[in-house]
Amino acid sequence: MSTQSGNGYTADELQRAAKDHLWMHFTEMGAYQESDVPVITRGEGAYVYDSAGKRYLDGLAGLFVSQVGHGRTEIADAIAAQARELAYFPIWTYAHPKAIELADRLAGLAPGDLNRVFFTTSGSEAVESAWKLARQYFKAIGQPGRHKVISRKIAYHGTSMGALSITGVQAIKTPFEPLVPSTVQVPNTNIYRAPVHGDDPEAFGRWAADQIEEAILQNGPDTVAAVYVEPVQNSGGCFPPPPGYLQRVREICDRHGVLMVSDEVICAFGRLGEYFGAQRFGYLPDIITFAKGVTSGYVPLGGMIARDHLMEPFQKKGNSFLHGITFAGHPVAASAALANLDLFESEGILANVQANAPVMRATLEKLLDLPIVGDVRGEGYFYGIELVKDKATKETFNDEESHRLLKGFLSTALFDAGLVCRADDRGDPVIQLSPPLICGPEHFEEIESVLRSVLTEAWQRI
Repeated sequence: MSTQSGNGYTADELQRAAKDHLWMHFTEMGAYQESDVPVITRGEGAYVYDSAGKRYLDGLAGLFVSQVGHGRTEIADAIAAQARELAYFPIWTYAHPKAIELADRLAGLAPGDLNRVFFTTSGSEAVESAWKLARQYFKAIGQPGRHKVISRKIAYHGTSMGALSITGVQAIKTPFEPLVPSTVQVPNTNIYRAPVHGDDPEAFGRWAADQIEEAILQNGPDTVAAVYVEPVQNSGGCFPPPPGYLQRVREICDRHGVLMVSDEVICAFGRLGEYFGAQRFGYLPDIITFAKGVTSGYVPLGGMIARDHLMEPFQKKGNSFLHGITFAGHPVAASAALANLDLFESEGILANVQANAPVMRATLEKLLDLPIVGDVRGEGYFYGIELVKDKATKETFNDEESHRLLKGFLSTALFDAGLVCRADDRGDPVIQLSPPLICGPEHFEEIESVLRSVLTEAWQRI
C-alpha cells in the first residue's frame, strides 16, 4: 500500500523516481536494483524519519554536519526572513550585511590573528581555495617556486580536482588521474597501527611530524607552499593527534617558511568541544578551512580563515586574490550560520560536548569486550571503531572480506536497527560515529546497544 510522502509523491512513486533519475554520491547504484532506496523525509532533534515513518538515531549528524540537531525553527525562521529581505547578492566587489556580520563573528571566535574570512559553499572549495591562496601569496611575496602541498596518507580533503589531489585516499583518486601535480603524502597519526613507537605516543608523534620535515627537505623547502592536517583525521577512522604532534608540525612549518593549513571541515564548530580544533589542541595554523557544521547543514556554506599577514599582499593597490565562487557568502547561508551560532551560545553547545565527551568515550569503550572490536578512538563527539579478525595480532580483513562485512552486512544491518552511522573502508574497516552535539548519555547508550547487537551478529557470520 502506498502512502503520501508529504510532497505529492507516494512512497512507491518516490522509489521509482529515485531509481530512474537520482544519481546519489559515493553510492553503488546497482545495489538498489533489487531493494528500496532509503528515503529520509524529516528530522527532529537527534532523530530522522524515513518515508515509512520509521525513526533512526542520527549517529553521524547527517555527514558530520547537524551540530544543533534537526528541525530547529530558529534557523529556519532566520533563513525565511533573510530570503524575504535579500535572497541573493554576490560578494564580488560588493558586500551585504550578513556576510560582514558572519565574517566579523568568525574572526572573533578563531584563535590568534586568524582574522580574514573568505567564504565558499563547500569543504572541497575551502580546501582548494587555501591552496590557491598559498600559491598566489608566495608569488606575491617573491617566492614563486612554492607550489607543493604535503598531506597525510588516507586523509580525505575533498573531491574537486585540487582537493582530490591533496587527498590521500588512492582508491578515489585513480579514476580521475592525472590529477593536479605537486602533492606529497606522508604517514598519518594512526597509533593503533604505528610502524614505530607504538607503545609511546609522544615518540610516535615526534616521528610522524618528522616525516613531514623529511618530505619538505626531500622536495626542496623553496618548493613547498603548505602542509594540510586535520586536528582529528577523518578518513581511516578518527586518528587523534599524539601529544605534541601538531605543535611540532607548526615548528617545522615555521622553520621552512611553509604555511600550516588546519582542515577543519569536520572538526570545527563544536565537534571536538571547541569552536575550532586548533583551539582544542593548542596550535595556531596559518589557515583554517571550514564548512559542514557552520550552519548545522541548514544551508551550504564553507570558507577559510587566514592570518592577517596572508592578506597583506592583496591590500596593495592594483592587487586582488584572483578567485571567487558565485554563491559564496550567500546571504541566506550567512543568516543560517549566525542563527546556528546563536544557538551554540544560548544552549551551551560547547559545554555540553565538553561535559559529555568522556561519557561517550566510556560508553563506546564497552564495545572493546567484543572479539571483532580492535580499537575505539576519537575525540569530542567524533569516534571511529576499528574492526579486526584477531584482537591479539590486530589482523585486519582483506579487501573482499571488508567489502562483504561493511557493504554486504553492516551498513544495512545498522540502518535497519535504527542507527545512522558510517561503515567505512577507506583504510582498515571502521564504523564512524559523529552524533549531533545536543546528544547526551541516553543517546550514547542507544548507539552502544545497537552496535553491540549488530557487531555480535557480524562476528557470528564471520
